Formats: sequence, C-alpha cells, structure tokens
Amino acid sequence: MVKITCGAEAPERANQAWTVAATALAAGAEVGVWLTGEAVWFAVRDAQPDLGLEHATPVAELVAPLVETGAVVVCTQCAARRELTQADLLDGSRIAGAATFVERVLQPDVQALVY
Repeated sequence: MVKITCGAEAPERANQAWTVAATALAAGAEVGVWLTGEAVWFAVRDAQPDLGLEHATPVAELVAPLVETGAVVVCTQCAARRELTQADLLDGSRIAGAATFVERVLQPDVQALVY
C-alpha cells in the first residue's frame, strides 16, 4: 500500500510515490494507492496536477495503470473537505474511509509506504 499525502506542493515526493507504485505494479505486485490531503487531486477527472519534473515520467502516465486496476482510493474526509464526490473521480478510483485503509494494511504480508 502506497499512501500519498502530498500533491503539486511537493512534486518530487509525489512523483516518487507514484513511480514506486507504478513500478511495483509493473513488477507484478498487488498494489493499492491511498490518497489523502492534496494528493486526492490525482484521482479527480480533469484536475490532475502536472508536476512538471525534469527527468521524471509524467505523473498522468504513472496514475493511469493504477486507476485501471482499481488500486486508487481517495480518503473520505479529504474528498468531503474538497467537496468531491465519486462522480468527480476518474473511472476506476473510489472513495473510502479510514477503516478500509486499516483493514488493508493489517493484512498479512502488506506493507504501507507513506510519502
């Protein structure tokens, strides 16, 4: 599980998190991405931030395969604070509460990486 807590305000950290998640997925790992705070914008249709980092894969290319697998979850409270609903999100992503995150990371052999 990769928990991303930042967005465009911390572009290198956000890009690193997405790079790790996409690389793990490409390597065949089961990956979940949990978005909190400003990171929720990565799952919002037509609102994904462009991190504009040199020598980095564009973040939209890293997000797409994870959304396609249904791995991207947006924190319920974070979505509500930004007045976002399921209808605002990219197809394949979803909103869920902290209990979902806790249930997932407490499973055997699951690690949480927080960025």
